[in-house]
Amino acid sequence: MICRSIVLRLYQRLKTNKRTAALVFLPILLASCSQRDDGLEPADASPALWLVENGEGETEGWLFGTIHALPDDVRWQTPALRDALRQSVAIALEISADDQARLPEIFGTLAATPGLPPLHERVDPARRAPLQALLDDANYRSSDFTATETWAAALTLASASSSGEYANGVDRALSGQVGRHLILEGAANQLSIFDSLPEADQRDLLQAIIDDHSAAASDDEIDLVTAWLAGDMEGIALETNQGMLADPELRAALLVNRNRDWADKVDGWMQQEGPITVAAGAAHMAGPDGLPTLLRAKGYAVRRVQ
Repeated sequence: MICRSIVLRLYQRLKTNKRTAALVFLPILLASCSQRDDGLEPADASPALWLVENGEGETEGWLFGTIHALPDDVRWQTPALRDALRQSVAIALEISADDQARLPEIFGTLAATPGLPPLHERVDPARRAPLQALLDDANYRSSDFTATETWAAALTLASASSSGEYANGVDRALSGQVGRHLILEGAANQLSIFDSLPEADQRDLLQAIIDDHSAAASDDEIDLVTAWLAGDMEGIALETNQGMLADPELRAALLVNRNRDWADKVDGWMQQEGPITVAAGAAHMAGPDGLPTLLRAKGYAVRRVQ
C-alpha cells in the first residue's frame, strides 16, 4: 500500500546483507505495493506533471511526482517531462547524491538503543501472530531487535514483501539530467523524523506495517506502479488517507508538515532561481495537503499538463 511507500521513499537507498542487518538493520527498503505489470504500454505512460506560473503568467517551474522503485524495462520519460527538464535551471530532489553514502551510518546511529524489549512485546496481543508471520518472511526473530528502536524495526520489516528495483527509480534517473540540485530535506532530516516520533507513534507505525503485510494479497490493493504510470492522482490520494496516515499524529509528521516545509522552500526557489523542476514522491503531490494545492495557496497558478 502507498502509506508504507511514503514512509520508505528515502530509505530505499540503504543496502546490506541479512547478516549485517542483524547488527545494524540497514535493509533494502523498496516500495511496498505490488509491482505487477498490468499491460500499460510505454506509449500510454503519463505520470502526473504540473506547470507552475506566477501571477503574470510566467513559468516558474514544474512539479513531478516520482516513484522510488520500478521493475525493469519501464519507460516513463515523456516529451512533456523532457521539455520541462530542458528548461529548468535546477532540479529539487528529496535527498542529495552525497547524502546517499552517509545513510547507513546515520541510520545505524539513530536506530540503535540497547536493552529494548523483544519486538513482539511492542505490539498488541492480536498482532503478535501476524508479526511472527512477517518476521518469518523476513528471516528475522523478535529478539533480533532488542537493540533497535521501534521505528527502525518497522522500516526493516517493511522490506519483507517489497519488490521493484531502486536502480530503476525515477529520482535517481532524474538527478543526472539537470546539473544543479536543490535539496528539499536531506538524509539526516528525513531519518530524524522517524527517530523523533514518540514511542506510541513508533508502535503505531510498526503495527501499520504488520497490517499492510497481512493485507498485501488483497485484491483491492492499489497497484502503485500502474497508478503512477497512468497519472491516477485520485487513486493515490485515496490511499494516502488510509492505514498509518489515517492516524493524525503520523500523518502530520510523515506527510503534512513536510509538505508545508517543502512548499515554503519551493516558493523561495521559484522566486529566486528561475524555472526549476521539483521531483518528489507522488504522494506528496496528492490531495489537499499536496504541493500543487499548497503552491496555489501561495498565489501560483498550478495546472496539470500531463
